[in-house]
Amino acid sequence: MFKTLQGDVFGGLTAAVVALPLALAFGVASGAGPVAGLYGAIAVGFFAALLGGTAPQVSGPTGPMTIVMAGVISLYADSPAEAFTIVMLGGVFQVLFGVLRLGRFVTYTPVSVVSGFMTGIGVIIILMQIQPFFGLPAVSGGPAAAIRGWAEIPPRIVWDAVAISALSLAIMLFWPKALGRIIPSPLVALVLGSLAAGTLFPDAPVLGEIPTGLPSLITPEIPWNGLPGFVQAAFILAVLGSIDSLLTSLVADSMTRAGRHHSNRELIGQGIGNFVSGLIGGLPGAGATMRTVVNIKAGGRSPLSGALHALILLALVLGLAPLAERVPHAVLAGILLKVGWDIIDWGFIKRLHLIHREASFIMVMTFVLTVAVDLITAVGVGIILAGFVTARWREREELARITRITSSTSSAEMSDEERALIARADGHILLTRLIGCFSYASARELVARDTPDEDDHGVIVYDLSQLDHVDVSAALAIDELLETRQAAGFPILVAGLDTDSAHILSRLGVLSRVPPETRFATTAEALRAAVALIGPDK
Repeated sequence: MFKTLQGDVFGGLTAAVVALPLALAFGVASGAGPVAGLYGAIAVGFFAALLGGTAPQVSGPTGPMTIVMAGVISLYADSPAEAFTIVMLGGVFQVLFGVLRLGRFVTYTPVSVVSGFMTGIGVIIILMQIQPFFGLPAVSGGPAAAIRGWAEIPPRIVWDAVAISALSLAIMLFWPKALGRIIPSPLVALVLGSLAAGTLFPDAPVLGEIPTGLPSLITPEIPWNGLPGFVQAAFILAVLGSIDSLLTSLVADSMTRAGRHHSNRELIGQGIGNFVSGLIGGLPGAGATMRTVVNIKAGGRSPLSGALHALILLALVLGLAPLAERVPHAVLAGILLKVGWDIIDWGFIKRLHLIHREASFIMVMTFVLTVAVDLITAVGVGIILAGFVTARWREREELARITRITSSTSSAEMSDEERALIARADGHILLTRLIGCFSYASARELVARDTPDEDDHGVIVYDLSQLDHVDVSAALAIDELLETRQAAGFPILVAGLDTDSAHILSRLGVLSRVPPETRFATTAEALRAAVALIGPDK
């Protein structure tokens, strides 16, 4: 137990060291100010650790959440209370997701969509930090406005800031990994960059005054005349924070191998943390992959490490805020450029030419929409496109499981009695087997491929004994199929009435088209009746 406690203490301390510069940087990047980043790291980090479902996870402001919050801050610049109410409402949504047990569904988001929006967010972070890198104020209005502002950079460059940015970025890029396990590179960049600004490059713009002491509570405000956009922004934060957190939970599971996380409890913990963060004027947060990995590698295994990391940051806010006031914006720009670069899904990009064209297209489309439009549009379009691709794949797989047997040599998956009966029919029986699962994906083609004009068999037997699952669309397609065959004058028999799928078809009234005397429990019974129908000569 002492060893676990020691690991949690060291993990929490190390995570706090990594979180400090990132919290300041994300606060500045969001437009809410550096202290908002610290408040977010404290609130989300503490409550998500205590109430969440992933023991070693460390939570706080992340790149994706910061980008969305930057948009919220710009839209509600005249009413900060409304902006932070959106954070609170996003937390409420996350709690509802957990209560409704939607946690496992969040992780169903296709990898191509996740890769697209994560890459887009990484690119947005890089684009938004170009101005601060050269000593200019960050531009509001998103990546397009930042790009348009590049024309103003050359005549206004602050060379002291460029030197600080370059130093900070170089430390982030080249700090030895071995030393990084002891002293994280963001902390080194923060300390050395600030010292350099104070001694060698005094003209680099700094953060300035940071509030000290406990935060004031925000009174929630809801703009009733703009409620749809207000709720949409909160929903975006909730969905994005949930995806971000649960993906980090999967990383934590794979690293600790100490059991699976509780996804719904994790969403509830994250939601409570985000609600409190909004209440005290903090940024929204989520499970932070880099901080979680650092915590686990340092020995953190229980919620104590995440809670301790938040308490250490609280102590810094209460006592050391004046030191942070001298931190140059350029230091944080250098740190965030590396963070943005790391968020880009390079592993997926390297495999783009190896994977299916549909998945590549979905990733690229999601990326473009994330950068050019907004995150919710990108994810929505990406998921819809992925659904179409999945449906197309399922259609091929499901239709391949339809077996049509007209002679004893048509299929090897028949019993001796079934084979003998089929042979006796001499081609006057069509046995159609539906094997496996059938869904909306194959519903239309299921009917199109089974039209009366395809054959002139005397009796048709539909074998449902190997039909594992059928959804409503497929069930109604089977209903249409039976109706079409009967309208063409074909005698219809159905076999396999004891399966769950047959019971579903019966409840939906599909089997009511077939008289009770032509429904059979087994395929052999149905074939015997079919042989009797086509006459004694067969």
